[in-house]
Amino acid sequence: MSYALSSPTLTATMAMPAAQTGAVAIINPWSLVPPLGNLDAYISAVNRLPMLTLEQEQEFAKNLKENNDLDSAGKLVLSHLRLVVSISRKYLGYGLPHGDLIQEGNIGLMKAVKRFDPDQNVRLVSYAMHWIKAEIHEYILKNWRMVKVATTKAQRKLFFNLRSMKQGFKDDADVATHRDTLTEGQIDSMAKTLNVKREEVIEMEQRMSGGDVLLDPSPSDDGDDAFGPIAYLADATQEPTALMESRQRDNLASDGIGAALEELDPRARRIVEERWLKVNDDGSGGMTLHDLAAEYKVSAERIRQIEVAAMKKMKKVLAAYA
Repeated sequence: MSYALSSPTLTATMAMPAAQTGAVAIINPWSLVPPLGNLDAYISAVNRLPMLTLEQEQEFAKNLKENNDLDSAGKLVLSHLRLVVSISRKYLGYGLPHGDLIQEGNIGLMKAVKRFDPDQNVRLVSYAMHWIKAEIHEYILKNWRMVKVATTKAQRKLFFNLRSMKQGFKDDADVATHRDTLTEGQIDSMAKTLNVKREEVIEMEQRMSGGDVLLDPSPSDDGDDAFGPIAYLADATQEPTALMESRQRDNLASDGIGAALEELDPRARRIVEERWLKVNDDGSGGMTLHDLAAEYKVSAERIRQIEVAAMKKMKKVLAAYA
């Protein structure tokens, strides 16, 4: 269910006799709506919109609940826009645009109007505060940093109380400190007050005092690659291409070499094994060309020719494993 605050039907329905409202009658409240982008004019306009009496609020709320009357919903929303402005001012310290905070608060106000039950004998202003704050809180948590700093209920409580409590510690003459970090006593006091673990206080303090760091920074203006965490966090051994190359090398070194050697005659195989695959205990290789020539009673050049021919035959077999 959504409320179209710009609905032209509200132009006439918001007009109330001065005798009923106890204030100057506004024939066309939308004449107060400022041009887009002018936040100061918007705040001035919503502060001039008429407030509802208890009787009017009950009447509109019952009409919305029983008849799903959107005009009544619009009147309830319009009369409480100033409440959203007031609440949103308390969250300006998070560095987010005031207009965006008001916008999110207005969404919470509309949700409150939708769920408001006039039979509970509670004023809408008291009921809507929770919904307005909830929407603003969610917006701040999603947009304050690139990485969300609070996900659990305890972390949310810490996020919205840590800064104000730290300021209270600094203002207290008995525990005043010039350091930005919390002392052990302040951590214990904060954990006890908020009913959370002291480790959670320390973790949230570290999250809020830190900043966002790009994993892979863009190159600098002079063309040099910027250094970022991606340079030392990345594990090159688990990169897909590196894994495929590693498997290929292992396959060639085991199955491939074995299959290639099977294609050679005994003499050519022994020459290759002695020349390239054999390693002695002292780290030296196998037999030399002259050693093999003396054993087979041929020239060293003949041993080299047999070795070259064997290598060519082995390459053809290994090509199937590449």
